[in-house]
Amino acid sequence: MIVDAHHHLWDLSVRDQDWITDPPMGVIRRSFLEPDFVAAAPEVSASVLVQTVCVAEETPEFLAIAASSGVVGAVVGWTDLTSPAVGDELAALVDRPDGSWLRGIRHQVQSEPDPEWLCRKDVWNGLAAVGAHGLVYELLTLPHQMPAARRTVAALPQVEFVVDHCSKPAIGSDPGEWAELIRALAAHENVTCKLSGLVTEADWKSWDVAQLRPYFEVVLDAFGPERLMFGSDWPVCLLAATYEEWLGAARELVSELSTGEQAEIFSGTARRVYAL
Repeated sequence: MIVDAHHHLWDLSVRDQDWITDPPMGVIRRSFLEPDFVAAAPEVSASVLVQTVCVAEETPEFLAIAASSGVVGAVVGWTDLTSPAVGDELAALVDRPDGSWLRGIRHQVQSEPDPEWLCRKDVWNGLAAVGAHGLVYELLTLPHQMPAARRTVAALPQVEFVVDHCSKPAIGSDPGEWAELIRALAAHENVTCKLSGLVTEADWKSWDVAQLRPYFEVVLDAFGPERLMFGSDWPVCLLAATYEEWLGAARELVSELSTGEQAEIFSGTARRVYAL
């Protein structure tokens, strides 16, 4: 049974998603609701619903979805890490009747202009609060932000970190510098990684598994199957691939691994990290 460790939902009748307004994003410029995900991913037995915007109201909405869903088993939400009241804000989320579904926090660090944003003192205080509440923190970073991410995970060994989308390598370019950075992150035992988001970092129309394989082999070697987990990044993946196409590509990438190793990537790691 497959655990999808990374997907999104949004309802444009509730709020706009300003990051999908440009014409190239037209294929995902509509609402994607929980029944749509269930229909798109019939092989998935449990999933992790991940924040899409830095809006406090979204997290309680996602918790309500998880509480009523037969598939969504965990939520990665958002709160302002830089707020002096971040501990109280996290406590309010965790203490909600549906707060047990909250398993992690994420922020769009990739959009922060300061490459050292993760190393700010107020951010580290916020991350410490995330860990103190038993939550993981998801690193949505670009390669140039990975040095700051490494210093952060080293400074906060008590916090569990998850690298989203393998930190978005530029598929088709020389993976050397990115590979060195991802291995440095993986050297810290409090870090796991999502095998997700690769197709949208490649050419949307011409990507193939052979192009993805060098990057997969790097994260597999760096993290091992027990710290690597499959995520669809649906519906964002639709820019480059259907759910079935990305799932098929992921299966091809892991096809030479043992049955047990494949089970770790497609289920075991996510179940442990998100307490599913």
